[in-house]
Amino acid sequence: MTIIEQASYSATDVKIEARESVYQGFIQIEKVALRHRLFGENTYTPVLQRELIHRPEAAGVLIYNDEQQKFALIEQFRIGAVDDHESPWQLEVIAGVLDAGESAEQCLYRESLEESGCKIHTLQHLFSFYPSAGACSELFHLYTAQAKLDLNGGIFGMPDEGENIRLHILDYQDIDPLFQQNRLCNAPVIMALQWLRQHVVTIIKN
Repeated sequence: MTIIEQASYSATDVKIEARESVYQGFIQIEKVALRHRLFGENTYTPVLQRELIHRPEAAGVLIYNDEQQKFALIEQFRIGAVDDHESPWQLEVIAGVLDAGESAEQCLYRESLEESGCKIHTLQHLFSFYPSAGACSELFHLYTAQAKLDLNGGIFGMPDEGENIRLHILDYQDIDPLFQQNRLCNAPVIMALQWLRQHVVTIIKN
């Protein structure tokens, strides 16, 4: 088995010819003209035109509790799913955008209180990844944390930021049905619950 320990090329193998700002808002959009190295050759592509969407760094956390055998997901309206034929209300892990100078962990301590009322202490890092590197610069940091869960759930969020968030408290036995019913439609929640499913198998064996 071959393990790819590092990328074939580095950032120095990309030649930026021009960058033009197209839009400045909650997200930013640039038009970028560039050339990059070709595999197996010492040459570069012709000049390519690409649109680059800039989103701030973000972090998310799956909160669970082995003693209660439960975990928390939130549900909220998402503009990216506005044309989804089932519903634009998505099930997600608790998540948020990092404020200036804020670490991923600091962001999640804050977001957990705002979106679920849960106070978390110890975070376990799972992955950091680009959700849509074909067009977007966002880097997402995914964590898990154990905390005492209020079985009543509730409505949370910051109304002045347009947030209206329902907290769902689910049983470990709900994990497989969530996958089977196709209720999980975004990468962080799918990755987090795949981790939790394996975690549950491990604690049962032990």
